[in-house]
Amino acid sequence: MWLMLSARSSIFRCTTLLCRRTAPFSTSIFAAAARRQKGRQPEEHEDKWNYNRSSLFNSSSTNEDSTKFKLVTANDLERFTHPPRSVKMLVRDFIEDSLYNPNYGYFSKQATIFDWDKRPVEFSAIRDSAEFDAVVTKRYAAYEVERQLWHTPTELFKPWYGEAIAQCLVSEYLLKYFPYEDFVIYEIGAGNGTLAMNILDFLRRHYPSVYDRTRYTIIEISENLVQKQRQKLRRSHPGVEVIHKSIFHWDSREPAPCFFLAMEVVDNFAHDVVRYDLDTLRPYQGYITIDSEGEFDTMYTQLDDPLIGSFLDLRQKLGHPLPISRLFRNFPMTRRLYRNLPFAANLSKEEYIPTRLLNLLRTLRNHFPRHRLLLSDFCSLSNTIPGVNAPVVQTRVQNTMVACETILVHQGAFDIFFPTNFEHLRDIYECILSQPSTQPTQYPESQLIPDPIPDRSTPLASSVNSITLGANFFSSHQSPSLNRRNPLDGVFSASGLPVGERMSSVFKHAEFLETYADLSRTVLRNGENPMLDFYKNVKFLF
Repeated sequence: MWLMLSARSSIFRCTTLLCRRTAPFSTSIFAAAARRQKGRQPEEHEDKWNYNRSSLFNSSSTNEDSTKFKLVTANDLERFTHPPRSVKMLVRDFIEDSLYNPNYGYFSKQATIFDWDKRPVEFSAIRDSAEFDAVVTKRYAAYEVERQLWHTPTELFKPWYGEAIAQCLVSEYLLKYFPYEDFVIYEIGAGNGTLAMNILDFLRRHYPSVYDRTRYTIIEISENLVQKQRQKLRRSHPGVEVIHKSIFHWDSREPAPCFFLAMEVVDNFAHDVVRYDLDTLRPYQGYITIDSEGEFDTMYTQLDDPLIGSFLDLRQKLGHPLPISRLFRNFPMTRRLYRNLPFAANLSKEEYIPTRLLNLLRTLRNHFPRHRLLLSDFCSLSNTIPGVNAPVVQTRVQNTMVACETILVHQGAFDIFFPTNFEHLRDIYECILSQPSTQPTQYPESQLIPDPIPDRSTPLASSVNSITLGANFFSSHQSPSLNRRNPLDGVFSASGLPVGERMSSVFKHAEFLETYADLSRTVLRNGENPMLDFYKNVKFLF
């Protein structure tokens, strides 16, 4: 049964409204570019446009029954050269198609990553953060006005930011694996290839014996970026392998210990939308429909998608609460009283759940069973659309970032990116990796099938027999609130650690850099350090 038909939007109206008003880009690049800022409130000139047309006041020129539209996925649409019509799809497929379709997706055709000139900036020659803003703004202005552009800490603070990542990885490698194993690194979403270049340059200069046994692989979904990465890295580091493939289609198994990098990438992972029946608290999954004229609608059905169901079951197991007020959750009478009010909603507000991130964690467990994950991204964002864990939806027009209040926007023309709850991510990650690894015959997985024999090929893996000395011998992390199973002798997780061991920690951006970065390299003349002061809404999982 289809519910809640609403929020009709015209793709043509989006384009018209975008051109109505612009603002000077030079006022503050970090305020205007909401994608890479520190969580400040938007300036007065940063307008939000609502591209929705209320279905109460605007009727469609067609009289189509959207429930009869063909159900498609982002994989089905990869062969399309133009956005589809007369179809419906889960919200995650709409987002994934909008961002990654090889023919019209945002990252395939529109997006450009900010890049300094070949010579990095001399931070000691810059007076203060205001002058640094001006330097970046001037460099931004050199790009074409209509290019979709954003900046990352890797690019702004190269090579020093990348060297901090390298120091983190090599310290862990020297402690646990050298000289018994090669230094194996996988990176997804490698952008211009700058992080790989900085890491490998650092290893060759400071750890030549480690560099000689380093194997670096980039997994990249964008064909344009694949060519850019190969061109950048081929001459200096010919051993780097760049594979043109989505991580969600990865089908080979890496048996060796490895490090897996996901830097500023999971914010663009597609999410699903769920709303809850306020009478029963039953979840309903969201679809986006596109009619024959290219207009969008949203509709909801009872939950039947396995991936959404898996995420909600996992969240319930971990004790993460529903995004509904405690009064509504705990007292059905309160919900009934509310529902009897005139014009009371029958569904909760939209919640965006990271289902593709769940896919990534399963891929890591199944295909990289002895990995160590280093992940960094936004923990909070300003200027988001309405909803729980909602994204920022924006595009660049005449050097101005224009933000939207809806996800129903023309495919390929807008960036869509989400915040990540790192504490919840850590719980989910550890829960998934605490299960014995599986070897699915096809993607996506449907069942958990334990490996019959744990991998004991390295000193790290074989050392877990010492757990017979006692469950608390090595670990000081015994908080019952984390819902971890007690370590079991002879039972291994996908990470190679005994089941129950803590596998990761969450760090603030500044905490991580204070541990691994050479902060003296990015100090301005007045003592400010933009590498520490910017990106305060970023965290690390390691």
